[in-house]
Amino acid sequence: MSSKKQRKRRQKERRHEYEYVYVDEEGQEVEVEEPQPARPAGKGSAAKTPARGGRVARGGRAARKVEPPSWRRVGRRALVIGPVLVAIMFLLPHKNVSIAALLAQALFFLLVFLPFSYMMDSMMYRSYLKRTGQPLPERGRRAKEPKTKA
Repeated sequence: MSSKKQRKRRQKERRHEYEYVYVDEEGQEVEVEEPQPARPAGKGSAAKTPARGGRVARGGRAARKVEPPSWRRVGRRALVIGPVLVAIMFLLPHKNVSIAALLAQALFFLLVFLPFSYMMDSMMYRSYLKRTGQPLPERGRRAKEPKTKA
């Protein structure tokens, strides 16, 4: 069911009358026999695809391309989040806790955060591939090669 805002917007679009005309070779305006719909009717319509070739999100703009997960990107994220995490640890009130203990806690949180971050990146990438209809990559495990006797 459409929301009230969506229904009002749809009614407003239908209220306005549009003339579809084009200018012929002689410079005269000629009416088009069948007007083109303002919005595509259903899913998978060719009119939804933008000129850039990307896929259109529900909001009408091209969806952001999601990169495949990489440990390098996770490492850069750690370089940003690590100092922030250490600063937060020092700013939070604590009683009789040494600096080494605070750094150990920050390191522990980073060691938990980094694999979780990689896992989230891979989940986002796989859902992006499913949405765009691209084939999913095979899992990271390689099949063992058979041993040959020489």
